[in-house]
Amino acid sequence: MRTTLVRAIAFALAGLSTAAFAAPAATAPVEATTQLPRGAYPTHYDVSIVPHADKLAFDGKVSIDVEVTKPTTSIVLNAIDMTFANVSLAPTKGKAAFAAPKVAVDAKAQTVTFTFDHAIPAGAYRLSMDYTGKIGTQANGLFAIDYDTEHDGKKRALYTQFENSDARRFVPSWDEPAYKATFTVDATVPSGQMAVNNMPVASKKDLGNGLTKVTFKTTPKMSTYLLFFGLGDFERATTTSEGVEIGVITQKGKVSQAQFTLDSGKAVLKEYNDYFGVPYPLPKLDNIASPGQSQFFSAMENWGAIYTFEYALLLDPSFSTVGDKQEVFNTAAHEMAHQWFGDLVTMSWWDDLWLNEGFASWLASRTTQRLHPEWHTELDAVGIRESAMGQDSVVTTHPVVQHVETVEQASQAFDNITYSKGESVIRMLEAYVGPDTWRAGVQRYIKAHAYSNTKSDDLWKEVDAAAGKPVSTIAHDFTLQPGIPLVHVDSVSCANGSTTIKLTQGEFTRDRPGKTPLRWHVPVIAKTLDGKPSSTLLDGQGTMTLAGCGPVLVNAGQSAYYRTSYGTEQFKALQGSFGKLAPIDQLGLFADTWALGMAGLQPASDVLDLVKVTPKDASPVLWESVASDLSGLDSYYDGDAARQAALRKYAVSRLSPKLDEIGWTAKADEPSTVALLRSHLIGALGTMGDPKVIAEARRLYATDNMPAELKKVILGVVAYNADAATWDKMHAQAKAEKTPLVKDRLYLLLGVAKDDALAKRALELALTDEPGATNSSQIISAVSAHHPEMAFEFATAHKDKVDTFVDSTSSARYYPMLARNSVDEGTIAKIDAFAQKNIAATSRRVADSVVAGIKYRIQVRKERLPAVDAWLKANG
Repeated sequence: MRTTLVRAIAFALAGLSTAAFAAPAATAPVEATTQLPRGAYPTHYDVSIVPHADKLAFDGKVSIDVEVTKPTTSIVLNAIDMTFANVSLAPTKGKAAFAAPKVAVDAKAQTVTFTFDHAIPAGAYRLSMDYTGKIGTQANGLFAIDYDTEHDGKKRALYTQFENSDARRFVPSWDEPAYKATFTVDATVPSGQMAVNNMPVASKKDLGNGLTKVTFKTTPKMSTYLLFFGLGDFERATTTSEGVEIGVITQKGKVSQAQFTLDSGKAVLKEYNDYFGVPYPLPKLDNIASPGQSQFFSAMENWGAIYTFEYALLLDPSFSTVGDKQEVFNTAAHEMAHQWFGDLVTMSWWDDLWLNEGFASWLASRTTQRLHPEWHTELDAVGIRESAMGQDSVVTTHPVVQHVETVEQASQAFDNITYSKGESVIRMLEAYVGPDTWRAGVQRYIKAHAYSNTKSDDLWKEVDAAAGKPVSTIAHDFTLQPGIPLVHVDSVSCANGSTTIKLTQGEFTRDRPGKTPLRWHVPVIAKTLDGKPSSTLLDGQGTMTLAGCGPVLVNAGQSAYYRTSYGTEQFKALQGSFGKLAPIDQLGLFADTWALGMAGLQPASDVLDLVKVTPKDASPVLWESVASDLSGLDSYYDGDAARQAALRKYAVSRLSPKLDEIGWTAKADEPSTVALLRSHLIGALGTMGDPKVIAEARRLYATDNMPAELKKVILGVVAYNADAATWDKMHAQAKAEKTPLVKDRLYLLLGVAKDDALAKRALELALTDEPGATNSSQIISAVSAHHPEMAFEFATAHKDKVDTFVDSTSSARYYPMLARNSVDEGTIAKIDAFAQKNIAATSRRVADSVVAGIKYRIQVRKERLPAVDAWLKANG
């Protein structure tokens, strides 16, 4: 699953067809963390669903094949918001059924207990029941999405979203990843609508009265959170790859906008079959596009039925950008990677979620780079690493492999440490052992654990075996403890054509200057500017001898997860040769310089020294980084108009000539990196008050002459700088729009206005039914970007209403995150008070992280900005 930022095993050696699979023999789940009593487990579910979309309710029947491993008087399953009837238990062979059990629902524990009048002996049984459930309006369990159409009015579609722990809203079940089973689903649905499941349709039966019973083929053995059901006025397009039917399913009239995803799926499946050495085992792989959005995710890797919100799957030629196209590809590649990492092989418990998400993110990045080298996404590695380090450098961080006890904690595990640090650590380990060796270890892992559950050490065992050396030593350091190594370049000396450097290792933190550093085995690659790279495994301290003399670059190629600190002389040498560095190393030096400066470990103005020497012909990706850093500094000056004006004057003087050079109009065959830079520069200059950019954006908006590639950023600039009349115009456009993909974006933009009064109007609008059930929370979040205190206080004051707009699993994150950009010390107490009242003590990590971030931002404003002020004064 992806949150910013785009996814009969048929072993070749067995010679089996990829269109069929043989389910492995029933085995007990691996020993793993569980919130359910041990002693019974499922092997198969027969699920029958009758949805009543108009009533937001459904009827269900389920019969579960259960293995009881030790005598027990009760069977406990997960269930939420259900009622039960006609519960029965019978041995699968020959004996009479048990008397009807007592049924006890525990809403807090999310369980239902069936207690029988005498002990159930060990053996095989069939547990059957009727039940009812609820259809929600947010993406949990079975939920409804209402959307506008251009010609047919409003429509309602149904979808499911179960990760991490919401299958229990759809079917009473052992709803934990280690309890794998097979599923046969049937549904009674309106005859004119399309029903979708993980598997192809096995049969259809016309029931009369406009209803059809659709039965799907049986799934492979899998975890409950991967089950999927969808229903609506859909259409489907297909292609074939490697013997598998690839499909995209959209609302009627939109399937042409998914052609890029369809074509990409065909290419990616071939790539993954080759990489894993294990062909995709299901007969079909659909990607289902849904209107709406979630605060939590953009897509979900249900096996054979990937669910994706339209904004991350469809490309509307009137509105979508090259950036959207890249994100669509990356999202599809990420979710398709999960078909192996996560679906075929699943973590035993949420502690090892990164085995799903970190690997899917890494493989998607690798695949995007391989199949679309023209996008130069290899340069994204630094940004991905930085998104992890931002969280990993404060006291509230956690290890990649983390301890999870509750459903809410599992939900909070979907964060930048799991995704981006996981991806970055994998990239580092792959570079350390070599890509061929790494791939061999991955293939061993997948083949050894197909249809089963694993822990991280299961992977390290296979990589160690493939590499012939203990990669697990490094892996444990970076996944079992939190934090970021800091490699200091203590001394540099050159003699006889070679350079000797001495290195020591510490720890980089933003908020604990006196912390005793942890210890890592760090793979270090270093080189002189024109020399060949050398490598070592740094354990505390070490010495390296490099070919050649000249400026020294550590973490050359930026493949490793650590920060590098240079002495003043070495930093100045790199600054003087900055234009000669490879783009990836320019980005890495920028990132380290920014972070170390903001943390007070070197002058905060050093990053401006790099901005000053950035060549005009540098990589467009580097210019994006320059614009981002200047925008970041600008945000620290909010509320201090005079000092902010000085920073903005300099920022405009650096960025505006670059925008003038590339222009507002795309040139034929220009690189995608230039197109992305153009939007980035317009956005940065438009929010930093550049009158020339604001005027041009307003002109294009007023004449309705916005190029499709720039439409989003132009609307963003206009919305941010809107007056009341402009806001009213945009509001009217949002109300009139009939395309969900565009309509959702227009409503979101109503929340970005910098004007206080317009921000308040956006918040009030969010409480109405007008924007749609999945847009209101996003409007409030948009307001929080520039008005964090206002958004947080408004949302918490109207919590009962706002709760209806928020995914139930996201609540503990949603409210605190609204205040994340605050620099008001008084907000800290408000967050703490809210958390104590509304968030379980075991689930306050996000709230604590937001508080840590506010303290850090206050410190930067107080202690770091004076150096920036002095630099600006000295440099005009």
